[in-house]
Amino acid sequence: MTPRAALPLLTTAVGSEQEIFALRRSGRVVAQALGLDNQAQVRLATALSELGRDLLGVRGLNASFTLAPGEVPALLVTLRWEDRRRAPGEETLEAVGRLLPGAVRRPAVPGSLVVEQPLPGNSPSPAELADRTLRVLSAQPAPNPMEELRAQNRDLIAALEDSRAQREKLQRLNDELETTNQGVVALYSELSQELEDTNRGVVALYAELDDKSRQLREAGDARTRFWANVSHELRSPANSVIGLARLLLDADEDQSAEERRHQLALIGASGSTLLALVDELLDVAKAESGRLEPHWSPVDLRILLGQLRGTMRGLVQHPDVTLVIPDPLRPPELIGDEVMLTRILRNLLSNALKFTELGEVRLEVAADRAPDGSELVVLTVTDTGVGIPAEEQERIFEEFYQVRGPHQRGRSGTGLGLPYVRRVAELLGGALTLVSAPGRGTTVTLRLPAVPPALRTPPAAGAAPAKLAVLVTVDDDPAFRAGARPVLGEIADRVVEVARSADALAAVRRERPDAVLLDLHMPAPDGYQLLADLAADPLLRDVPALVLTSARTADLDHRRLVHARAVLEKTGLDAARLARALALGARVAATSGPEPDAPAGTTAAAAPRPHRDGTAP
Repeated sequence: MTPRAALPLLTTAVGSEQEIFALRRSGRVVAQALGLDNQAQVRLATALSELGRDLLGVRGLNASFTLAPGEVPALLVTLRWEDRRRAPGEETLEAVGRLLPGAVRRPAVPGSLVVEQPLPGNSPSPAELADRTLRVLSAQPAPNPMEELRAQNRDLIAALEDSRAQREKLQRLNDELETTNQGVVALYSELSQELEDTNRGVVALYAELDDKSRQLREAGDARTRFWANVSHELRSPANSVIGLARLLLDADEDQSAEERRHQLALIGASGSTLLALVDELLDVAKAESGRLEPHWSPVDLRILLGQLRGTMRGLVQHPDVTLVIPDPLRPPELIGDEVMLTRILRNLLSNALKFTELGEVRLEVAADRAPDGSELVVLTVTDTGVGIPAEEQERIFEEFYQVRGPHQRGRSGTGLGLPYVRRVAELLGGALTLVSAPGRGTTVTLRLPAVPPALRTPPAAGAAPAKLAVLVTVDDDPAFRAGARPVLGEIADRVVEVARSADALAAVRRERPDAVLLDLHMPAPDGYQLLADLAADPLLRDVPALVLTSARTADLDHRRLVHARAVLEKTGLDAARLARALALGARVAATSGPEPDAPAGTTAAAAPRPHRDGTAP
């Protein structure tokens, strides 16, 4: 359908103040003739007056009034002028916009402006409206400026009267509202205290929930980082094992034995790394569920430190870093879990080496006394690395948490090392403290009881240490048997020596001793087989068996030593060490019960066990 053309009503020039008055009056008359209310008439007339006054003096300025038919007929007032560079000021347009919101339109062609005023919905047809408006306009007398000014004043007075009436009406409504509010305030004052009490509980609950939500978010973020790190840590050695295995499978016959050995050594190292990571994850899970328990035994710190010295040397990544691990002649005596202690020190040393690029990483061992007078063993790991900010020093012991920063670049990890170390230190009855400062390095101190509180049995006043009634020693070395007699005589009333291992079982059945000391390396059956035979005999399995050997700990088959009460070196053997090992074994048997994997009737082995990463302790 073709839109109907606009119906012209009036065109007037705007070139002087008198013509501005005429424009205002024309706007008022046209608006009245079209059925607009008094307020709309005043607003339209005032808007046209402001626009005409702003454009006064522009060449060719005129105003055209037209009636636009449509679903909603509208009055269009179009201002045109010849100087297209000129336009109404922004302040004027803003004022007109407040009087007639959304009424001003700027056509695409410069030099014109349209003011649109919609008409009431119950208006007659556009033709009738145009007819009526033209009749009204033709009947209007010539404009009189003074009369127009008076009309403006009358409009202003009417607007003021209307405003005052509205204020009076608003005041009446406010009075009524105030009366109503008094009842509301009374009710509110009655309920406010109860609501305030309720709010206190809600606020406290919300604060607690907010804190829990924050902790959950942080835990979720930490677990996400943890799984990303763990997947990387697991993939690296696994990919190495797979890649090297493929190389070996695809190798031709010309490959040298040395190259094959090197590749196998790399596979072994990657497998050990993978196993160590898996064991660490399992240990953390056991510690969280309370299923990780120490296996107490005497710990030879000199051997332990020597092994750490050998294994940690390969982790020094920077040529300007020195690793210092002491070799004490007489280290403090300690009863603990050798596997757990080794894992603690390896974690602390590897962390220190990872974040130290210049200087040294040092492990120190010392003896001390607790406030209650009990003996302590103090192990301190000091480095000259990047250090840890004060606000992060407690959070690094949270599981999965890692201090973010450029120092982490290229140094991935699981975020479990330090939380595991602290948890295990507490299981061993000790405490872990940390002192650090950014750029000045870190010092971590582990303080362990020389004898765990659970194993301390204070002797009765004036009582002398009890001696064994019968002790059987099995060793094919006559020189050692001769040298050991005085020492064994201090702990046993009677010592039975067996030179041939084949006669050992018969001697033990005959004597029913309180303990058996045996060497490992003897003509068949060797010491390993004797241990198995003793454990398999229902009558002998409860007899404590101590292994005395001159072999290096790394060369022992620890899986076959599970039934030994303890493993001691022959070098430096004395009665005190033997007595402590035997007494310790009795206490462990009474408190720990059988090993889960051991046959029924055997006690928990105090012998050093292999590390969970496959290396010797």
